[in-house]
Amino acid sequence: MQPEHCVTRNHIEVWHERVLPSGPERIRFGAVLRGSLLPIVVWAGVACFVYFVYNQLVATVLGGLFALSFTVGFGLRRRAKHSVRCSVYGALGGVLDKSMAGF
Repeated sequence: MQPEHCVTRNHIEVWHERVLPSGPERIRFGAVLRGSLLPIVVWAGVACFVYFVYNQLVATVLGGLFALSFTVGFGLRRRAKHSVRCSVYGALGGVLDKSMAGF
């Protein structure tokens, strides 16, 4: 993969694609987060719910599951020769996108 083609809309998955630019261009971290607001709210809501209803350990396990999924996604993207920036954005967007498949 050529460095100038990394961090494009083709390599970054976000929940709502309408926040992305119309063509292949660099996007900012804010666009990834803005496109992922619904999954972020769901993850935070579930974490708060299990923290108050069950206990702190369950919320920690949920956070660990999120961190593990992010780490695996980041590693797979780095192995596929993506840049660090593209790997971070893609891993975050991918985890948030795939976690919403059950909802």
